[in-house]
Amino acid sequence: MYAIIQTSGRQVKVTPGGFVRLDGTAGEPGAELALGQVLLVETDGGEVVAGAPFVANAKVVAVVDGEARGPKIRVFKKKRRKGMRRTKGHRATYTRVRIKEILL
Repeated sequence: MYAIIQTSGRQVKVTPGGFVRLDGTAGEPGAELALGQVLLVETDGGEVVAGAPFVANAKVVAVVDGEARGPKIRVFKKKRRKGMRRTKGHRATYTRVRIKEILL
């Protein structure tokens, strides 16, 4: 059984017992999340239910494991012959969640 959900503008394939990395902070460790934007569900019997755009009454229950930060991204801008150089950077914060179950 698996589902495809939409979160933060991205589509992610999730399976029960699996781990997913979501953008931003989603909650304290141990808190339960209900992800309701389910695009597609495939059951154990092989039946595929697709939504238009979301599957009605379907949700994914997940538990927050913790937060982590991604790699440092460096942004360097330069204009030739002008002496303009600028360096910026950032590290994105991610939330690691464990998928408990997929409800249809």
